[in-house]
Amino acid sequence: MDRLDAMLMFVRVVETGSFTKVAHEFATTQPTVTKQVAALESRLKVRLLNRNTRGVSPTEAGALYYERCKSIAADVAEADSVVQVRQTHVQGQLRIGSSVAFGRRVVIPLALEFMQHNPQVQVDLSFEDRYTDLVANGIDVALRLGKLADSSLGARTLGVNPWVLVASRTYLKKHGMPRRPSDLKEHATLIYSSVQGNDLWRLRNASGEAVSVPVTGRLRSNNLSALLAAARSHMGIAALPRYVAHESLQAGRVVEVLKTCRLPEQEIHAVYPSPRLVPQKVQAFIAFVQGRFGKDWWGDM
Repeated sequence: MDRLDAMLMFVRVVETGSFTKVAHEFATTQPTVTKQVAALESRLKVRLLNRNTRGVSPTEAGALYYERCKSIAADVAEADSVVQVRQTHVQGQLRIGSSVAFGRRVVIPLALEFMQHNPQVQVDLSFEDRYTDLVANGIDVALRLGKLADSSLGARTLGVNPWVLVASRTYLKKHGMPRRPSDLKEHATLIYSSVQGNDLWRLRNASGEAVSVPVTGRLRSNNLSALLAAARSHMGIAALPRYVAHESLQAGRVVEVLKTCRLPEQEIHAVYPSPRLVPQKVQAFIAFVQGRFGKDWWGDM
């Protein structure tokens, strides 16, 4: 076996905490896996794993090495999938998960187009705003926004989800257009409880400086469509993902507020239950959506 095999084995030992399980995955023996990890430690001249009666855990150096090896393993899997996706037919049921708003406005059109290109695939869409355990709920692949908390999942970064401040012209005519972030204190704001639940909006001003502004408002919701409807009904200023506000901005139902400031962006990830032995249908869907979240992607959905 070469160094890459040893690195892949090391990654799985850290993730499973078991040399025996990894030996089974690689169709080899437990002593062989132990020998491969020992060879890595010998070459690096550092101990990577702590071994005791309770199991196996990475040392500080091992944890750092694991993160890099995990990235390499993902790159290898992706390189393999590029060829496999093009050479094999994709078929079977694909269960796709997402949050409700992102699912309705973004995932549905992507899934329908994917089905048109892959007529032997049956798609089951599952939209939930709460965190969903992929394995327990039978999700093959999910599109998630924000930082990933579960490092055991397989993942691909697809792009970013920018946010924007919006309000109706009627509201702004009555209450005035904010000129700087601190002006938001004097306005009614529409608060998305799943993200801005602490009534503190964080922005970067025109100079790039981080600014935190306490806000108040009569309406709070975990539903983005409700906040957009309230903004269109002249009830205040809403912080929304640009893909949610795009159509209303284009139609003039709302306008952008504080254009020179930036709200935090969220990363967009495709996640799946395990980085190893990824099903062909999942690889195909990820390959299909990669490249769809470039500059101004919300205008194409």
